[in-house]
Amino acid sequence: MTLKQLEQEGRIRPHRTSKKEISGLFELIKRDMRDASFPGLSSDRRFATIYNAALALTTIILYCRGFQSYGKAHHFTVFQAMKIILGKEHEELADYFDSCRIKRNKVDYDLADITSQKELDELMNEVKRFYVFIAGWIEKNYPHYYLAEKG
Repeated sequence: MTLKQLEQEGRIRPHRTSKKEISGLFELIKRDMRDASFPGLSSDRRFATIYNAALALTTIILYCRGFQSYGKAHHFTVFQAMKIILGKEHEELADYFDSCRIKRNKVDYDLADITSQKELDELMNEVKRFYVFIAGWIEKNYPHYYLAEKG
């Protein structure tokens, strides 16, 4: 699969981002990371919130490459695009985030009290590491969007 194929399938479309938009996404991510750390919320809600940070980080990758997800299953599409853009080295993480997408759907629409502290901690740690990676990736590959966002 390539970005061109995703575009031909109508799953992504061209998008021109800006430093302001990337900055706004980083602010959203930092807010979600803070909110997901709040002990007064249920593990389910914290999981869904930190998942949103993972989704936004992955969206940044797509925006930097000049696209945005479009249509049905856009969360799934973003994680598929992550594999294409970042390559094999990040396929396992993309698959992990996608499995979290499925759990987040259950938490938001179907079931309550299904997220363990271990699952929450694991996703939180992965998102924190990915945040640092994406900040460095932008600095290296898209310096015109770089905002000194290292954590």
